Amino acid sequence: MNELFVLHAEICKTLANPKRLEILNALRGGEASVAEMVRTLRLPKANVSQHLAVLRSRGVVKARREGLNVYYRVANPKIIRACNLMREVLMEHLAQSVRATRKWLPPSQAAS
Repeated sequence: MNELFVLHAEICKTLANPKRLEILNALRGGEASVAEMVRTLRLPKANVSQHLAVLRSRGVVKARREGLNVYYRVANPKIIRACNLMREVLMEHLAQSVRATRKWLPPSQAAS
């Protein structure tokens, strides 16, 4: 069981980078080439490639070469579902924080 926690922590470390999460978000609709991700994310190709290499080494994404292009996809759709779930938790947390802040503001400021 301890090995499972170690693996879990390693995956969480892999996903603990905003650019990698953006890459996963770009792949939620399916396979994309590095060039497509560079255009979509507006990041340098070297940066996208570096992050993809980390994601691939951890088994989060899979790559396929076709001619000069390399296409990536999420290795398991449950990864996207896990990211969606975490995003929902964060949105709920943010909404609660906003409500709590408004509760303590004077009425004139709480309305904005």
